[in-house]
Amino acid sequence: MLERLQKILARHAIASRRASEELILAGKIRVNGKIAKLGDKADEEKDKITINNQQLTINNKQSSNFVYYLLDKPVGYVCSLKKHSKDEKLAIDLVPKNPRVWTIGRLDKDSSGLLILTNDGQLTQELTHPKFEHEKEYLITVDRKITAHFLTGLKKGVKLTEGLAQADKIIEVNQKQLFLTLHQGWKRQIRRMCYALGYHVISLQRIRIGRWKLGNLKEGEYKKISNI
Repeated sequence: MLERLQKILARHAIASRRASEELILAGKIRVNGKIAKLGDKADEEKDKITINNQQLTINNKQSSNFVYYLLDKPVGYVCSLKKHSKDEKLAIDLVPKNPRVWTIGRLDKDSSGLLILTNDGQLTQELTHPKFEHEKEYLITVDRKITAHFLTGLKKGVKLTEGLAQADKIIEVNQKQLFLTLHQGWKRQIRRMCYALGYHVISLQRIRIGRWKLGNLKEGEYKKISNI
């Protein structure tokens, strides 16, 4: 059966769909010896698919093959499989390189906090697909005093290009800090919401994804987990 390459790669724990697209764009994937293009399809039972000249091995999804890490990503690191400049720092370089893993979802370069890294394509799909609505919680510091108008705006929602962006829960910490929980996951969403309401985000730290918490992890540290 013909399927998009990124779907095949994700199913066999090569990379997430987004990361698979990066591999395809970088010319790392070949189908029957021909360099693949984004949007190409293949039949995994009939076609020869190679990644960095290594043939794809059919993975029967034995859970023992999968690894899972919780990482406290520092500011300055990006969630990508490859560097786009010599000085760029990758979050995946903070965890063991074997087996190859990727980040589930993203944190922008200017943000810090909890990331889950894995080679489990199915879990990646479950945690990133909007229909599952997994909560994510953040500690946010803004540039000026928090007002009732600002809090109301976050709760009622801000119109972004993707739709109405709303906070599910807000806990005010002090005059410039708050905990914010949401289930949406649009690019730089919180920063854009705050900017639309007249605020600039000074720091943004993710402290929870679903039931997984940052806990006592220090910046740049990771821990391997098995209770997925």
